[in-house]
Amino acid sequence: MLPPRMMRMATAVVALGLGAASVALAQRSEPGAFDYYVLSLSWSPTYCADAGDRRGDAQCDGKRGRPYAFVLHGLWPQYEHGWPQDCRSDDRGWVPGPVADRMLDIMPSKRLVFYEYRKHGTCSGLGVDAYFDLARKLYDKVKVPPRFVRVTDERMTVGVAELIDDFLAVNPGLKPNMMSVTCGGAGNRLKEVRVCFTKEGAFRSCGRNEDQRRLCNAERMYVPPVRAGATKE
Repeated sequence: MLPPRMMRMATAVVALGLGAASVALAQRSEPGAFDYYVLSLSWSPTYCADAGDRRGDAQCDGKRGRPYAFVLHGLWPQYEHGWPQDCRSDDRGWVPGPVADRMLDIMPSKRLVFYEYRKHGTCSGLGVDAYFDLARKLYDKVKVPPRFVRVTDERMTVGVAELIDDFLAVNPGLKPNMMSVTCGGAGNRLKEVRVCFTKEGAFRSCGRNEDQRRLCNAERMYVPPVRAGATKE
């Protein structure tokens, strides 16, 4: 064991290092100062099983509303390694009610809309309207393979490579290194599909954050079925 004086010195050095790291992160988290975007598509049935049911989220109630499959989790500014968050902005992370309302068809929770803008949207440097306009544009650009539009098979499983191939088949220009898949929980449930974009909205390779082996290394994932609900004609 180190003598008390040396222990105090070591503690001070560690604290200084952590302080410097915090300052460096704060300096990096400037609006607009990032390398690319990740568009995160969440598999709604898995979210509902993990947390949505406990919260009583409307998107998880199969008796009302539309059945949700892939929904927009968020549009995340990224560094090649790491990411900014909670950036200072002139609007202080505030999302006006009408802006939130117009996103509810693809982000079916106002709480999610507010949270995503405060944490990620403020770092885009675009402002609230332009950020959500871009999020919708990129969401619409990613085509979902037909068999994932409405899953009814309660025993459906899929391999990571198989799912990626399905997305590549319906999205010209998308390549394997431009997307990733996350899974987890009981039965290695499908959680998210993530697609990487340039700031201008073109498909691009992902940075080191999207390490597929870390995000999901299961041979196969369980795909919970889309919950029944009233569909719009």
